Amino acid sequence: MNMKSLNTKWILLIGISSCVWIISCKNTSNTQEKISYMTMKISTTDKELTTSYSATIQGCQDIDIYPQVSGTIERLCVTEGQVVQKGQLLFIIDQVPYNAALSTAQANTQVAKTALATAELNYNSTKELFEKKVVSAFNLKISENDFLAAKAQLVQAEAQELNARNNLSYTEVKSPSEGVIGMLPYRVGALVSANIPQPLTTVSDNSSMYVYFSMNENQLLNMSRQYKSIDEALKNMPEVLLKLNDQSIYEQKGKIESISGIIDRKTGTVGIRAVFPNEFRLLHSGASGNVLIPQVYKDCIVIPQGATVRLQDKIIVYKVIDDKAVSTLITVAEINNGREYIVLDGLNIGEEIISEGAGLIREGIQVK
Repeated sequence: MNMKSLNTKWILLIGISSCVWIISCKNTSNTQEKISYMTMKISTTDKELTTSYSATIQGCQDIDIYPQVSGTIERLCVTEGQVVQKGQLLFIIDQVPYNAALSTAQANTQVAKTALATAELNYNSTKELFEKKVVSAFNLKISENDFLAAKAQLVQAEAQELNARNNLSYTEVKSPSEGVIGMLPYRVGALVSANIPQPLTTVSDNSSMYVYFSMNENQLLNMSRQYKSIDEALKNMPEVLLKLNDQSIYEQKGKIESISGIIDRKTGTVGIRAVFPNEFRLLHSGASGNVLIPQVYKDCIVIPQGATVRLQDKIIVYKVIDDKAVSTLITVAEINNGREYIVLDGLNIGEEIISEGAGLIREGIQVK
């Protein structure tokens, strides 16, 4: 093969390769131009988002009942789960020793009264004799001291009688408030005292229920900014819902009643208490659930979370500018429903963004 023929073959091969490359590039360009993305125009709307917080439920008053005197239980006057009224009798502790102690104290009081009367007679008699100069001032002073000592002994005896009477009354353990009786770990014949490890029972006032939950510092700051202050938030926050443990929604709404003024250093959260009516006694002390708090935003920008990419603590969206994807940092509200974000900064009305699949977008990619 001569040199001329070889050169002709090389030129032909290069020409074919160039055509293939041009066609390939053209097909690639056409393929890229055909890729389309879901986009949306930025506008404002009113939006209500509901945020869920884990919560525990307690009665307005959960009062542990302990005996104030020692003795064996003579009678149980209630059963578990019974509704009781304030002052209703719950337990009777053996009263025999306390009746005896009261009788002794009453007798001592009577003796002290008699001794006082005698001392008073002696003192008055000695005073008359002293005025007639029959006895000395020394005798008068002794008589006066005996009279004062008898007075003090009567006061002491009366105090002991009052104490004995109180101890006898403590043998009848009564409910300090309206509520529902809890468990009864001690039965008739059990020896009880003020130092027993478990209370006799617990009376739970559950006509209304306290529901406790926590917010982190950022959520608290967001609420404070939205309502201008914590006091205004307590006045103007909407009613809240309660999701029970079986995922059902409690039919009656509650109201946030108090927000702790101290952030827990260990958890970084602040405690909040809501109160729910419990007319039908569906809620029980010790149960758990979730508090659902609605937040209403007026004239706000709402975008789907699929339109964003989170890089550590930063959130990015892709604007469509001159048919290209341009990344932009945005600021969103702390509260969200897991599907959408409320945009506080970074987007303006009328701008266009890619609304789906932002995690697959590359900077500068052509957008159709």
